[in-house]
Amino acid sequence: MKTETRAELRAEIRRQKISEKFSELREKKEGALISYVMAGDPSAEATCGIVRALANGGADIIELGFPFSDPVADGPTIQAAGQRALAAGMDTERYFELVRDLEVEVPLICMTYYNPVFRYGVEKFVEHAAEAGISGLIIPDIPVEEAADLKHSCEKHGLDLIFLVAPTTTDARIRKILQRGSGFIYLVSRLGVTGARDNVAGSTKELLSRVETEIPKAVGFGISTGRQAAEVRKAGADAVIVGSAFVKIIEEGKDVKERLEALSRELKSGILEAN
Repeated sequence: MKTETRAELRAEIRRQKISEKFSELREKKEGALISYVMAGDPSAEATCGIVRALANGGADIIELGFPFSDPVADGPTIQAAGQRALAAGMDTERYFELVRDLEVEVPLICMTYYNPVFRYGVEKFVEHAAEAGISGLIIPDIPVEEAADLKHSCEKHGLDLIFLVAPTTTDARIRKILQRGSGFIYLVSRLGVTGARDNVAGSTKELLSRVETEIPKAVGFGISTGRQAAEVRKAGADAVIVGSAFVKIIEEGKDVKERLEALSRELKSGILEAN
């Protein structure tokens, strides 16, 4: 009989379906905090402690970015993080090794672009992601109409494929996304790229009302404080997604784990206060 290693056991625990995490939170009438950081920024070794700090602070789900040289949806903060990760030697095999070594039990999502997935091989990438303990994929630059092969592989290996909906997305395309997406629907709160802002876009509430679905709705782009997280939760979001605010702390390089945990706790507190 095969003896499972600690890494394999952790991967099995993390493969908890994202929908199961949302069901667990809904029973407690609790919104989710989804936190994003770039794998390998500033190093693969540092990422392990970074992810643990986010989980300790209250992150329910963690997006772990896989760097790509032309990240069309990312603002300057996350673009710079990707460049640092690439310069530090992050590649596909190291990414999966890093994921396997993470000592956290929250669901993990791989967020990247289609080019590295296609070059590695769609089926192979999804299979290895699942084996490492990834629960879902976000690929911002693949249109829902062209994602059939990726969707098939994700269904085969038990991963959620998460699509983005922007304020400019037509109702017809929203219906396609709701038919083919799973895990949660990523609602882009404003036009443009990622990056922390001082206020929550007025279009957020309108977008939440336009997307009529039982699939959890998560709002991202521009959220950086507990006050903003509470505002988004009160508007009807099931989850709040925060990335650039965490990545900025990593870039600054001072008291990183302590500050990440503190911000994670502030954001989760804001979400809880909005219940």
